Amino acid sequence: MKENLVNIGLVLLGNFLVAVAVAFFVVPNEVLAGGVAGIAVALKPILPFIDTTLLINIEVIGLFIIGTIFLGKGFFLMTLLSTICYPVFLELLTNYTQGRMFTESPIIASLYAGILMGAGVGIVFRTGSSTGGTDIPALLLEKFFHTPLHVACLIVDGAAVILGITTYSLETALIGLIAVYAQSVMIDKAIAFGGQKSKSIMVISDKYEEILASITSNIDRGATIIHGEGAYSRSDKRIILCVVDNKQYPKFNFLVNEIDDNAFLIVQDAHEVKGNGFTYYKELDKFNNEIKRYK
Repeated sequence: MKENLVNIGLVLLGNFLVAVAVAFFVVPNEVLAGGVAGIAVALKPILPFIDTTLLINIEVIGLFIIGTIFLGKGFFLMTLLSTICYPVFLELLTNYTQGRMFTESPIIASLYAGILMGAGVGIVFRTGSSTGGTDIPALLLEKFFHTPLHVACLIVDGAAVILGITTYSLETALIGLIAVYAQSVMIDKAIAFGGQKSKSIMVISDKYEEILASITSNIDRGATIIHGEGAYSRSDKRIILCVVDNKQYPKFNFLVNEIDDNAFLIVQDAHEVKGNGFTYYKELDKFNNEIKRYK
C-alpha cells in the first residue's frame, strides 16, 4: 500500500511538472516542444478555431485509446491516472496564467519547457507508468523495436517539431529542438536518478595478478578475469573487469599505474549497479538497522 501511494504521488508530481511546462512556456510562447503540446502548437495556424488546450486534451485521450489497443490492459491501468489528472492540471494552470508570457525569450522558454517536461515524464516513467500523449508512440518503439526510451522520445518529439516547420518557420522549429533535446536528457537523468553511479573498468596488463592483489587489499573490491587473445601477437591475455564507486576510481587508477604504467585501461560510466558489494550491503545495513530499532 505504501509503495502504491508513493507511485501515485510520483505520477501526480510528474504530470503536474509537464502541465507547468505547457501552461507557463509552451502555449504562451508557442514553443514547438514536441509531445502533444508541440503538435497542438504546430496545428494552431491550421485550426485557429480550436483552443490549444482543448486540442491537447483531445490528443491525450485519442493516444490513450491507441495505447490501450496496442499495449494492452496493463498500459490502460498504468496510464489512466495520467490521462485524468494531466488535463485537469493543464486546465487549472492555463486559467491561472491566462496566456501571459513569463519570458519573452523563445530560447529560454524552450529550454525551461524541455527541462520541466523531461523531469515530469522521467518521474512518471520511474513508476512504470506513462504520461500518455506522445509517450505512447515512444513506448511502442521501445516494445517493438527495442529503442531506448529516451531515444524513442527524442525521435517522436523531433518528428513533432519538424511538423511545425510547415506552419511556422525553420527558426522556430530549430528553437523547438532545444526543448526536445533538453527533455530527452532530463528523461534519462530522472530515470537514472538515485542509482548507484560507478565506474566499469577493464584493465589489460601482464601484471594482472599484482593488480588484482592490490585492488583486493587496498580498495576492497572484487574483480572478474576475462580470457582474451591479442589480435596482433595472438598471445593469451588476461583482462580484469572491475566495478568501483566513482570516489574510488582515482585510487584505483593510481594503484594500477603504480604497478604497471603501461597498463591499458578502458573506463566507462555505470549508471546503475546491483549485486553483492553495491546493493547487497545497503540492504544488509537496512536490515540490521531494523533489527536494532525493534530491539
